[in-house]
Formats: sequence, C-alpha cells, structure tokens
Amino acid sequence: MITTKIFFDNDDNVKLAGYLELPMNQEPHNFALFAHCFTCNKNFKAVKNICTSLTQKGFGVLRFDFTGLGESEGDFTDTNFSGNVEDLLSAAKYLTENHKTPSLLIGHSLGGAAVLVAAHQLPEVKAVTTIGSPSTLSHVTHLLEEGLDEIKTEGAATINIGGRPFKIKKQFLLDLESHTLESRVRDLNKALLILHSPQDRVVEVKNAEELYKAARHPKSFVSLDGGDHLLTNKEDSLYAGSIIASWAYRYLDHPQIPEPQSKHQVVAQLGETGYTTYMRAGNHSFIADEPESFGGNDYGPSPYDLLSAALASCTSMTLQMYARRKKWPLEDVETHVNHSKAHAKDCEDCENTSAKIDTFQRDIIITGDLDEKQRQRLLEIADKCPVHKTLHASVDIQTQLIK
Repeated sequence: MITTKIFFDNDDNVKLAGYLELPMNQEPHNFALFAHCFTCNKNFKAVKNICTSLTQKGFGVLRFDFTGLGESEGDFTDTNFSGNVEDLLSAAKYLTENHKTPSLLIGHSLGGAAVLVAAHQLPEVKAVTTIGSPSTLSHVTHLLEEGLDEIKTEGAATINIGGRPFKIKKQFLLDLESHTLESRVRDLNKALLILHSPQDRVVEVKNAEELYKAARHPKSFVSLDGGDHLLTNKEDSLYAGSIIASWAYRYLDHPQIPEPQSKHQVVAQLGETGYTTYMRAGNHSFIADEPESFGGNDYGPSPYDLLSAALASCTSMTLQMYARRKKWPLEDVETHVNHSKAHAKDCEDCENTSAKIDTFQRDIIITGDLDEKQRQRLLEIADKCPVHKTLHASVDIQTQLIK
C-alpha cells in the first residue's frame, strides 16, 4: 500500500488534511471516500484498518479530517453537519481533479449520515456504506445531553465527548434539525450497505433497522456482532473493511487494469507501523506481518508462515497432479507444516554462522480409496514437490540496490 499525506481546500478556503492510500504496484480500479465519526479523525485505528482492507482489494481510498479536527485547519466550534457534507464534496472534488471521482462512499456514525446526504450531489457514486450510523440526526443530541440546557440558554457549552472537551454552539443543533435523513435514504438510488453492531451502546442497532426499512433495493445489512461503536477491536474493523470491499465489487465498474509495473514476480513494501508489509504477487495482493509478541500487528502471516504455506500448498498440488496422471482415486490432500524456528529472532544475529538449522515438520492427510502401496508412493512424491526441492537445494540470492 502506498500512503501519501495530502492537503486540499474546502469551499471556505480552509485547508483540510488527509491520507490518500493506493494499492501497491497497480492502478486502483475504483476510489472510495471515507467520512469519520463525530469528533473523531482520519487516524483512528478502525478507520485505518478499514481503508487497508479496501486497498488490498484494489481500491484507492481517501480518508481525511473534517474542519477543525485532526490536522485540518479551521475552528471546530464554528462547524456543523452541513459543513461536514461540504467537506466531503470538497474531498470528492480533489479526487476528481487529481485521480478519479469516487464511486464508493463510506461513513462511520455521523459520517455515515453525511455520506447519505453527500451522495445525492455525486452522481458518479454507485455505492454507499454506513457503519454504526444514526437513522435521524436528532439522535446525535443525546451525546450532548450534559450541555443541552446551557447550549439553548447561553448559545454554547463545552462538552466532554470521548474523553475530550469540545465546544458546541447552538447553530450546530439548529443545523441538525434542518436535515431529515429518511427522505435522503428513500431517494438514494444507489446500492446501500448498512453495517451495525447489536451491542452498539452509542447508536442503538434499531437505527440500522430504520435505515434499512427506509431504503430501496439494492440494500444490504451485515451485523458486526460483538463490536462496539468505534470498532476498537482490530478484528471487527478488518472484518468490516473486507465485507465492504467484497460487497461493493458487485455494484462498481471495473476497468481493465494494466499489468503490475514491476519486472519482479513479488513486491513487498513496508507499512506505516511495526512490521506490517504489503505484498503483491502477480495479480494478487495480501499482507505479511509478525505476531504482536514480536512487535508486529498480526495483520497477516509472518515470512516463515508464508514459507511454510508455500511448502504445504506445493505438496498438496504435486500429489494431486501425480494422482490425476496415474488416474488414482485420490479425493483430497491436506498438508500441515510447522516451522521450528522462532519468529524474527534468527535475524538478531544474522552474521552468526552457528544459527539453528531450519526444520519443517510436514504432516500429510490423504483421502481416497488407495491401497498402501499407492499411499507410500504419494509419500515419496511429496519430497519431489518443487518447493521441497528448492528448500533442499543450494540457493543463490542476488541482491542489489536499484534506487
């Protein structure tokens, strides 16, 4: 994944900050625009995880801070919901002028309400996703209950939201009251995906039911069972991202993507934090990582896991190929591989020639009406799989700096 910090101006000439994330070594087939939740910002872990899942599926994604939040300029005190919608339209304009108009909008909580409104002004958007979003904008006022009386009488109040103080003016409440979501959802005329957790205590799941009932088909609902409102559990946000990417694929155009721009079969690029590494092998993208116990994020298999996977998959494929050629009744091959060396530790002293020898424990389960002689022959063939032979051969790795 290629991440670039970008800046663009909204209609009030306020400079907004964002991150543009592109899939590694390929042109994005579509662009998505992400709107974060009320008083959140583009750097929330859940936002980053969802965007990562999308780039792995070939999307380009822009996540940005609304006016007065995160790294964006402006005074949050003077903002309102309408301003968030205008910021979204400015972000879409940036993508249109510099890359391609977004075809997918994603909004979390109040950001979900904002994308439902903004989508009406973006005809090229074909799909919209909301995550934990309210069905009415008046629902947001319950977050402000502690200061509602003061806002109404004094015109403003400082309220603690998520452990941080925010000054909210009366005009913010009046602006919320001027918008109705039901008609916007009913007349959306775009594919809609609603993601919501039944355990959401900030925006109850009944809001998802109301949005779903108001919307026309095509519409979908997916339960984020066990998740909280902010999707603070990494697995929940990664799951949400993968669901969005798979769902949206059905409703978007997919132009012919040029072949990867590298002469190499496999490319690996280090991510923003830890050991998370974005991989591209041919036309396929995936993530490699290290376990959290070794300083990684555990977003994907480790390098040794990938090596073990190569041996396991090659073994199963080779046995299948041999059995088919012999016309043996082989039904299934299941290969299990364990690598005995601890993750990452072997590279702490790479120049030490007394390093441990790598050991791969390979267990094979064969299913089918095979006699013992055939089974033993397949066991012998396992040692002839190409990856097995490569691991046993003297390997020459030629390395050079090209930039």
